[in-house]
Amino acid sequence: MKTITVGLLGCGTVGTGVARLLAENRDLLEARVGAAINLKYVADIDTQKDRGVAFAPGVLINDAWKVVNDPEVDIVIEMIGGQGIAKELILAAIARGKQVITANKALLAAQGKVLFDAARAKGVDLAYEASVGGCMPVIKTIRESLVGNKIRTMTGILNGTCNYILSKISADRTPFEAVLAEAQAKGYAEADPTLDIEGLDTAHKLAIISALAYGTEVNLKDIFIEGITRISPMDIEFAETFGYCIKLLAISKNLGDAIEARVHPTMISAGNLLSNVNGTLNAMAITGDAVGTLVLNGHGAGMMPTASAVVGDLVDQARNLVCNCGPRVPALSYQPERIGHIPVMPISAITTRYYFRFAAMDRPGVLSKISGILGNHGISLKSVHQKGRSRAEGAVPIVMLTHLAKEQNVRLAVNEIMDLDVVSDRPVLIRIEDENDKD
Repeated sequence: MKTITVGLLGCGTVGTGVARLLAENRDLLEARVGAAINLKYVADIDTQKDRGVAFAPGVLINDAWKVVNDPEVDIVIEMIGGQGIAKELILAAIARGKQVITANKALLAAQGKVLFDAARAKGVDLAYEASVGGCMPVIKTIRESLVGNKIRTMTGILNGTCNYILSKISADRTPFEAVLAEAQAKGYAEADPTLDIEGLDTAHKLAIISALAYGTEVNLKDIFIEGITRISPMDIEFAETFGYCIKLLAISKNLGDAIEARVHPTMISAGNLLSNVNGTLNAMAITGDAVGTLVLNGHGAGMMPTASAVVGDLVDQARNLVCNCGPRVPALSYQPERIGHIPVMPISAITTRYYFRFAAMDRPGVLSKISGILGNHGISLKSVHQKGRSRAEGAVPIVMLTHLAKEQNVRLAVNEIMDLDVVSDRPVLIRIEDENDKD
């Protein structure tokens, strides 16, 4: 029986999960692949930590280059992360004719073209299912299962940390800072949570799947990104009053000559399937011209769910090696010569509905001043709500929902409203995506 030799770079949380799956499900994988999977090396800076996996002598080493340079290694799994040494090791493995697997969404979003071009030139496979959605087969669904569809829209909850925080604020009415601290204590959020809560992690994933869906180059720099740090229990409460919930969404729409690609807190109707995805779970709704809308739901992070996606890629590559065939599926779904550059619509050009929350002094004429400015910029109001006075600041929250409006006009209006002496703080603005809204 043929043996497929594997080298693992990085044995942190996910790397440990991969090693555990390869050990615990060895016979299962052999039965499905038709070859033995031999984990020859696990390279990590820390070779003393007990990972709960019984490595044979000589497997756990601290030299990643030994893995890449060993001619016996068929497949290299990169679990180091970052855009420095990880990129060097991936390119070196490709240059030596090895198949490569990575979950490094930041690297793929920023420098994917370099890596994919190198893999194609060498005739090897660069697989990355675990980079988006953890155990949800988002990449495989777009790249293989839906190849007969024109993808119209993709809307997803792609960051478990943010989804956990917003779910807790909604359930307990606890302020953002307190929920973030709790998430960090439970290990759901990093010590430095910036990538998660500011929407950057979600944007990396959106860049990858937009390229896959539309046949365009990965384009991270043009994606609009806004995080969740200003969402308060008050906004959650108002959203529920209107029949909405708030989620950090990755939104991508195919407009033909352009695409929308944006990440921001979004109000969605309580009847939307994504509204019931809570805690650390992820979900992705994909609409194609043939299938309509399908929804994937599952753990987007964590040791074993993400390791499952990595091992899925490993099996695909091992099967190809058993059959002595090269990569069958293009890395970005489209043939390389058919990948173009579809511009991303600037956020100022989108049209949607909006939720505003202003902190304004409780004086006669204030409401008419604010609504007048909005009207002057072509923004019509669907509803207006006002709560009682805050004793601490003498200001009251004024909440407005708009009909469809252009973002550019909204920004001009908000900037003008902020200059009013009766408005005491920067307004909260949340975009509304409602599939049932006929407006």
